[in-house]
Amino acid sequence: MRAFEAVNLYFQRAADQIELPDEMRELLMMAVREVQVQIPVDMDDGRLATFVGYRVQHNRARGPMKGGLRYHPEVDLDEVRSLASLMTWKTAVVNLPYGGAKGGVAVDARKLSVIELERVTRRFVDEIHDVIGPDTDIPAPDMGTDHRVMAWIMNQYGKYHGFNPGVVTGKPAEYYGIPGREEAPGRGVGLLTVKLLQRLKWKSKEATIAIQGFGTVGSHAAKFLHEAGCRVLAISDATGAYYRQEGIDVPGAIRYSLQHDHLLSGYPDAELITNAALLESDVDVLVPAAIGGVISAENAPRIKAPIIVEAANSPTQPEADDILVKGGKTVLPDVLANAGGVTVSYFEWAQNRQFYQWNLDRVRGELDRTLTSAFEEIWDLAREHKVTLRTAAFILGISRVARATELSGLA
Repeated sequence: MRAFEAVNLYFQRAADQIELPDEMRELLMMAVREVQVQIPVDMDDGRLATFVGYRVQHNRARGPMKGGLRYHPEVDLDEVRSLASLMTWKTAVVNLPYGGAKGGVAVDARKLSVIELERVTRRFVDEIHDVIGPDTDIPAPDMGTDHRVMAWIMNQYGKYHGFNPGVVTGKPAEYYGIPGREEAPGRGVGLLTVKLLQRLKWKSKEATIAIQGFGTVGSHAAKFLHEAGCRVLAISDATGAYYRQEGIDVPGAIRYSLQHDHLLSGYPDAELITNAALLESDVDVLVPAAIGGVISAENAPRIKAPIIVEAANSPTQPEADDILVKGGKTVLPDVLANAGGVTVSYFEWAQNRQFYQWNLDRVRGELDRTLTSAFEEIWDLAREHKVTLRTAAFILGISRVARATELSGLA
């Protein structure tokens, strides 16, 4: 099942629960606009390389469209469509005044020099600047992009439209960004994991955790959960997975990664295992925080963790999700679990519009309040409709978008 098809499967299940009319379903599943552009770039060795970029704007019923921008060699239109749709439901789930969008460039950013990366970014902005903007569509970091790329986007956009820091979020804190933006997705994952453990009547100080992915999201989630008293037994990145029965020294692992080009390769204080073994490790909570589709129909029957918290986008394939649910597992879906990033992006955007700087305590307090409120609403909806947390999250998001569409007079 392709990515966009999978998102729409979840959409239809939730739409059935609320008896959403067919004409509204058709309207809400279809993107407002899909843009595909050519990005020719002069490389450092004198070659002319041409990349393909995408921006899919899915829905604007609740406000300006919002969504990340990823640089990855496997980016294609179907993936970007699915992620743009997810952003529509995600922003509605946490009740932000946004619609959903997503973008990407099919390129391996790790193989580009800094100058080449900047050229790709600025040329991409040249091609899409007329369809993004602080009141239209606001990009943000995603896989393969970071605060530096966002600063280039703001600067290049300004050459066409004048100074406007609200055009993009995830910027450096010193360049119209906001404190706490980098930690936000991982902090949100950690916070919601603890909330879920409490609802399931588990003690967080007795819970064991395995985290696949130790980038920005995974490392900050590990830090939060470690500080909450959980025992993180396994972590991983592209170089391999690392397991320690007594618990990983999370602060030490973060220091090691920072000292080794953000990689865990050679980490000495744990046993080297495979990423596949990490997913199937005997822990209380599994946190897939890397790429999509890692939990499949093939490995789902071997997942031992009774709780799965989806820190990555679409880490669980629909067939696998059905297997996990039938096996009595509790899955906290990505549409809520990793919403911390877009939530603090909203705070940054609001700060830029007001020209008033937020401090870290305010950011964290508002993030915790927003995610807690969304979690409690989803928990109650799941009990009311006797459905999974994923379906409940989609019910909440779809209901809000459908209502905004009706009130706008479009339906």
